Amino acid sequence: MEYRPLGKTGMKVSKLSFGASSIGSVFRPTDEAESIRTVHAAIAEGINYLDVSPYYGDTKAEAVLGKAISQLSRDQFYLSTKAGRYGMDQFDYSGARIEASLEESLRRLNTDYVDILFLHDIEFVQPDIILEEAIPTLNRLKQQGKIRFTGICGLPLSMFEQLLPQVEVDAIISYCHYSLNDTSLTQLLPLVNDRGVGLVNASPLSMGLLSARGTPDWHPASQELKSKCQQAAQLLADRGEDIAKLAVQFSTSNEQIPTTLVSTANPDNIIRNARWTEEPIDQELLNAVREVLRPIQNKTWVSGVPRYNANVEA
Repeated sequence: MEYRPLGKTGMKVSKLSFGASSIGSVFRPTDEAESIRTVHAAIAEGINYLDVSPYYGDTKAEAVLGKAISQLSRDQFYLSTKAGRYGMDQFDYSGARIEASLEESLRRLNTDYVDILFLHDIEFVQPDIILEEAIPTLNRLKQQGKIRFTGICGLPLSMFEQLLPQVEVDAIISYCHYSLNDTSLTQLLPLVNDRGVGLVNASPLSMGLLSARGTPDWHPASQELKSKCQQAAQLLADRGEDIAKLAVQFSTSNEQIPTTLVSTANPDNIIRNARWTEEPIDQELLNAVREVLRPIQNKTWVSGVPRYNANVEA
């Protein structure tokens, strides 16, 4: 496994990291024992960064991850969780709620600190509460030693472009913007590099867009985007190949992007994912798939308040 520096944090993170949403039964019913084995398999494969949120599975993901990591040495992994989002339409970025949320998370995770605390999906609120209350709260928690580093996360890239020049944070999580169908995350690289911000990429499968099974009903992408991604997945399936493999290899191959989060509750899957990153990418397959995806390259969808979605085609 290759390890890359995460901004100015001093952390060297595995290029493939583990997102714990799946072990919260977010995508399908899951078995707790199997989920714990999945976390242990990830660590055994050299993955050293785990990310979770109380939002995933209504705190289930944190609780299960806490049981898994209680059986491991804390120096084997970096750990991040989030605060601010607690349900589909439940957001609270007040200082008191962030502090209480962290305490609850620490109990569920069986630890006395997290390496990074992210403000979760902040595009759904106006920036004032984030700038004037939420981020100062993160900084207090950092001074208290309950978190080592601070972060923000969300979907619209324009949100980061607007907020990062105004705040000091150590890391960001961006999702669905560095994958086979969307590489627009690269436009953020000059800004994050200039500010020394650690960049975490998430969802190399674009929340199921890049899947032979097709997208879940709730996926917010346009029908055009879904159809083209399905066409690309079928192209590989017809050749006896799995688009998930190509997607994971592609998203982890860019050395300017420190780490990419993947989520699964199956130990065989995380082992496969980790080992895929060590194999050379099939350039012919990559070219064929990206040609199919060319008409929808870098197309995204609306998320959050209008100020962050001015240039998004609804």
